[in-house]
Amino acid sequence: MLWAAATAERSDVVAYSARFGSAGRTMPPHPFAPPAEHAARHGIGTRLAAFRTMFGLPYHDLDLAHAQLSALARQIPMLFIILTANALALAATHIETAPPFLTVVMPIVFCLICAHRVRFWRRLSLRSVDGVGALHFLKTITFAVAVLGAVFTAWSLALYPYGDAYARCHVAFYMSITVISCILCLTQHRSAALLLTFLVLIPFTIFFLITENLVLIAMVANVVVVTWGLIIIMLRNNHSFDTLVVAQRSAQRLSDENLCLAQQDGLTGLPNRRRFIAELDDTLAAAQQSGTCFAVTMIDLDRFKAVNDSYGHGAGDRLLEQIGGRLGTLAGADRFIARLGGDEFGAILKDTADEAAILAFGARLQALLEAPFALNDTAVATIGCSIGVATYPQTGQTAEDLFERADYALYDGKQHRKGEIVLFSQALETEIRTSSQIEQALRNADLESELWLAFQPIVDATTNQVRGFESLARWESPELGAVSPGVFIPIAEHAQLINHITLVLFAKYLDAIGHVPEPAMVSFNLSAHDLSSRATMAKIQEMLCGSDVSPSRVAFEITETALLRDFDLAAETIETLHDMGASIALDDFGAGFSSLGYVHRLKLDKIKIDRSFVSDIEHSATAPKIIRSLIDLCRNLEVACVVEGVETPAQLTLLLGLGATLIQGYLFAKPMRIEAVAPWYERANLLASRTLPDRLCG
Repeated sequence: MLWAAATAERSDVVAYSARFGSAGRTMPPHPFAPPAEHAARHGIGTRLAAFRTMFGLPYHDLDLAHAQLSALARQIPMLFIILTANALALAATHIETAPPFLTVVMPIVFCLICAHRVRFWRRLSLRSVDGVGALHFLKTITFAVAVLGAVFTAWSLALYPYGDAYARCHVAFYMSITVISCILCLTQHRSAALLLTFLVLIPFTIFFLITENLVLIAMVANVVVVTWGLIIIMLRNNHSFDTLVVAQRSAQRLSDENLCLAQQDGLTGLPNRRRFIAELDDTLAAAQQSGTCFAVTMIDLDRFKAVNDSYGHGAGDRLLEQIGGRLGTLAGADRFIARLGGDEFGAILKDTADEAAILAFGARLQALLEAPFALNDTAVATIGCSIGVATYPQTGQTAEDLFERADYALYDGKQHRKGEIVLFSQALETEIRTSSQIEQALRNADLESELWLAFQPIVDATTNQVRGFESLARWESPELGAVSPGVFIPIAEHAQLINHITLVLFAKYLDAIGHVPEPAMVSFNLSAHDLSSRATMAKIQEMLCGSDVSPSRVAFEITETALLRDFDLAAETIETLHDMGASIALDDFGAGFSSLGYVHRLKLDKIKIDRSFVSDIEHSATAPKIIRSLIDLCRNLEVACVVEGVETPAQLTLLLGLGATLIQGYLFAKPMRIEAVAPWYERANLLASRTLPDRLCG
């Protein structure tokens, strides 16, 4: 019997789909469903199946069943109210002629039943009813309609013999108007409406045709025609209702998909920044309500840019896909992980602010990311990550504060403790306030009057001849006093003020270079943000071309960070500046992610060895070897080599022994104002025949 029931149910679904075109609503093919061509060869079977479908329930579509029940729940109480009113009216017209059982007992029973059902349906909560439950309700409604339809029909026909002509017409009117009302109230439940129509209309028609009363026969004809029309309209409305439900579901599915796409990163499959912010808001609200703690973690990949530049963006995308897969293994009910953009990710650790637990999570995350990644059959990449953490409620009370403080902890880690886990602390809070104060002062500053340039000479230590000067940014704030460039330059970069500052300083540079005796070359520092800004570099070129300064006296110093930011754009800009006649120097070489691949692809005139190697040269066994290797590299590339940060005669002696010639540092001179450059330069020339550099400082 289960076999037969399953087959019958599935045939109903197939016929329903063929009848109403319910594309997209059917379940996967039933294992017992007959082949489509078999049904096509048997038209009678198809019609029979369609007929059965009209009386069937939407087993194939639980959402449709729930929608039908929702519509019926609003109309069934009205149906019972109509039945009660009509039954009482019919009983009233027969109360003096018919037995009390028919005119009193039966109506009271009807009223009690209808009142109970009205109360039930008005109190029913559809939120607790799923699709299977909706099907059960529809079955119950069908059964109840069949029973009540048969009972009410039998009761009304039983009253017919007891009345006069008017009362008998009332019976006919009662049956006709009641069945019409029921059809309208049961429009969304096609099978129940049709079943009730046949249960009432067939006995009604036969009974009144037998009376051979012309008036009643005419009334029957009218009722049949009207009912037939209502059935047609009901079927069409039912089909429209089904179609609307399907359309709404499709629209909702599309909306859900769009929402998913809008909140999911397409490359890694992780939630995106928008979803992360929403989750952070929800987590904060839950924590405020429950009094629990949580941590916000910002993750930035180390060495990802180098992989992207070395192997191409396709390899970078494959790397991000693998990273997303690994990070996804850490996600769970109490850990939410998302990609925020580029090579930055975020995590929310719920119900924890314990430092040990946070550090353990960070260590596990770093271990996952430090394991090698296969980019293709031959290339393997090894990366790392820096992590910044802020905890609620210890370090922030709002989602914005937590996000920004975790980001600042990450920024601090990238600047000073790359590859480590940095928890936001009171010291960082103080640093933020200081940075905020400096940023605000920069925004309000009169940069034209407050910024100035200092100049530090570059000397050929073998002859004491001055080869050039490096211009260094200085800021004298009326509010804060002298602010170190190592402090305000990173803040200006973070606040996106650096491009304007660069243009102000470059104008001062062009004015100052005329006060530097020829043929000394003067260098100007460009930040990574400058080099990656086409507008800023175009303005610099315009200013240089519009000045009286010969490009041959101009040298631009760039850092390795600038190359890592956007190598192709940096190379393009460097080539343009070089073609204008300016020189290009690579500053702080060896301090960052040094790559010989960058060096040989750029038109460089000078490489400046970072001062960190010089500070260790007297006590480190490796520093002298590295410096010698870099000097030999410059010699082989036929570019000049400048050693920065030389402060003692002992350092100079060691450097000369390693083959260094061009030296920059406090040993020869501290940075000076432009007014002091010419006198110092003349004095240096007078002492050029001497060999002790400390005498240059007098």
